[in-house]
Parts: sequence; structure tokens; C-alpha cells
Amino acid sequence: QNAEIKNGRVAMVATIGYMIQKWGIHMPLYLGPSGSNGFHPESSKDWLLSSTTGVTFSDIAKAAPLDSIYMVPAAGWLQVLFAAGLFELTAYKRQWMDERPIPGDYGYDPLGFTKREGGWESEELTKLRMMEIKNGRVAMMA
Repeated sequence: QNAEIKNGRVAMVATIGYMIQKWGIHMPLYLGPSGSNGFHPESSKDWLLSSTTGVTFSDIAKAAPLDSIYMVPAAGWLQVLFAAGLFELTAYKRQWMDERPIPGDYGYDPLGFTKREGGWESEELTKLRMMEIKNGRVAMMA
């Protein structure tokens, strides 16, 4: 169930990211050239993502979500795999080495859900955990 929750969370975030990009909202380049913002990723001066392929950040912003996957250079995917590996190692340590008995409990609760009366065993939190699993399953099908 731990893997199902983790993959469901990733699928929910990926589904939202796909929808946001399809709606034309892009990450603003506040550190980039002037004129670039969330709804108009075009800029007066294009920044290269890869000098070997000639792909710019504006090219990726204009591309369809699935087409942009092929535009990222190999070094970019290496960085993604490295970051994912760090997250997996951290999750493994927090789940298994710290001996947390509840699947998906990595000790990170910024909204304070587990600090409510009853903690993990409260009726409200049990219901929310089941909703998370069901929504994750739907997102994995998307």
C-alpha cells in the first residue's frame, strides 16, 4: 500500500501539471529576460536549454506537454533521475528506518492533519486517507 500511495501522489501532481500546461500557464521566469511571465512565456531574448540541440525555454513553453519530453537533453533527464533518487532514499529512510507503521507517513505534515484529536486513528483522517488512495488510483489511470 505504501507504493500505491506514493505512485498515486506522483500521478495526481503529474495530472495537475499536464492540465496546467495545456491551459497555457507556464512557470514564470522572474530571473529571466524581461517580458516573461506565467501566461506569456515569450521573451525578447531566448535562453538556451541546450546549446548542443539549440532548444530554448520558449520552444518548450510553446510545445505540447508530451512533445516537450523529447526536447529535454539527456543531461536534464539525468538531473531528474538524480533528484528522484534522492527523494526515494529520503522516503525509504523516513518510512522504514524510522519505523513508521502507517503507509505513506513520511513525517512531513505542514498542515497539521495528524495533530488533530485522535491523530492518525481519528475518523476524519481515516476518511481523508481513503479519499487520497481513491483519487490516486483515478490519477494513475489518467
